[in-house]
Amino acid sequence: MTTTDTTAIRALIERSQDAWNRGDGTAYGACFTADATDATYVGTIYHGGDEIGGAHQALFDSFLKGSRLWVEILEIRLYGSDTAVVVTRGESSKKEPKKLGKVATYTVIRDGEGRWLIAAVQKTQHKPIMEAISFKFKPATKPAAR
Repeated sequence: MTTTDTTAIRALIERSQDAWNRGDGTAYGACFTADATDATYVGTIYHGGDEIGGAHQALFDSFLKGSRLWVEILEIRLYGSDTAVVVTRGESSKKEPKKLGKVATYTVIRDGEGRWLIAAVQKTQHKPIMEAISFKFKPATKPAAR
């Protein structure tokens, strides 16, 4: 992976975060491909940048009004020259969260114009107590340290 690719992919995630923080559904949806999939942590599945942006605008205008998106990129892995997987921790809230309680895995692609876009994202609520129980009773379920 080149530094240019990593920088561009980080910039994509930052653009989506900035659009969220402005409450701009159109700009948020523009970070996704026309056929993207957004699987939210509550289980809703949106398809395509337009639908993702429109649904998020409705959320920004109501339940998520004034919220901010906090994102920490944990890793970026390139597969070929035009596809990458980005793993993040994050949270959406109106004030800075004490911890980043959600995990999101993005599949990003480089389009025909050379722009990186989100093709899919899966968001999951981190359940640390359930995780600790699993690790205690079934140590083999604990992932290797990274």
